[in-house]
Amino acid sequence: MKKTLVPLALAGMLAFAAPARAGDPATDAMQAAYAPYRAALFQTNMKKQAESEQAIEQARAAWRGVVARFAPTPPPPYSRDSGFSATLVRVSDILGKAAGEAREGRLAEAHETLEAVREQLAELRRRNDVVIYSDHVDAYHAEMEHLLRDATALLGRPDGLLRIMAAAGTLEYLARRLRVEAPPALAESPEFKALLEAVAASVAGLRDAVLRGDAEAVREALGRLKPPYARLFLKFG
Repeated sequence: MKKTLVPLALAGMLAFAAPARAGDPATDAMQAAYAPYRAALFQTNMKKQAESEQAIEQARAAWRGVVARFAPTPPPPYSRDSGFSATLVRVSDILGKAAGEAREGRLAEAHETLEAVREQLAELRRRNDVVIYSDHVDAYHAEMEHLLRDATALLGRPDGLLRIMAAAGTLEYLARRLRVEAPPALAESPEFKALLEAVAASVAGLRDAVLRGDAEAVREALGRLKPPYARLFLKFG
């Protein structure tokens, strides 16, 4: 199949500079390489074959640059991390596996494989006391996915709406953290503000549906959680 370039609209979304500058070259380089990775997650989730293959290859190329530059001699604050170089290589392996799955048309599997990159990098930062804005975005994502995974079962329980309300409260808190922790460059961006407001509105819609005790409205509100988050993640995550 002939591969196509990532659509211009998507390329424009990824043109924004890395949204969190950690102050060290290794983290900044990893964040720059994170942009094509986010595109790969987006395209595999959209089940777009050619675009998925192209985005994954772009992510692999960007990550090869990170490995070549930093794996031989880990710089501060990673210089005392004996697993730093191995983690970089592991990310390369994950991207390679996802590329193979995408070529075979197994885009859902490629998407799940790609999720492991986020986990590897989050753990790498955690053990080296590095915190960036992506960590707050990931925290919201983890709670959202947990709720969406359990929602059907919860709606079948007598106390299901109460439990969903508790989860909505957690999402509300994490959505506020997305605003509070935003670096100045993001906080001043009208586009970022609009995307963040859409995330907050989706959570508010879920809360309101639960308060009305309307199970069908809750189901609809749950279905509206992921799209605004996905748009925020693609551009600023």
